[in-house]
Amino acid sequence: QYRLVESGGGLVQSGGSLRLSCTISGTSLDYNIIAWFRQVPGKDREGISCINGRAGGTEYGDSVQGRFTVSKDNAKNTVYLQMHDLKPEDTGVYYCASVATSPLSTTCSYRFTMDFWGEGTVVTVSS
Repeated sequence: QYRLVESGGGLVQSGGSLRLSCTISGTSLDYNIIAWFRQVPGKDREGISCINGRAGGTEYGDSVQGRFTVSKDNAKNTVYLQMHDLKPEDTGVYYCASVATSPLSTTCSYRFTMDFWGEGTVVTVSS
């Protein structure tokens, strides 16, 4: 059964750091793009980052560029989102999602339609 599970959310002060994890079951990172999104009430879901599970190419949204880093551990079938210099506007429910990619692909885009989603983990950044 294909499954994605996020963890690592919590409450942190502005300027602090958190690391989120996304563990994938039922497939291999080698054949997938994994993307991170966040959702806040009253706003559209925002794509924030992605990683090519085989080649490691990444993409970041403008709002997190330079502060967030996505990485992966293929042996653990896990993708990480390291978040630094967190701001109140980073508050939201963070989701990871996946879509299969060509073996020739080295890049990713969170604009692709994702096939599988996790349940989310809550990040709250206080002033």
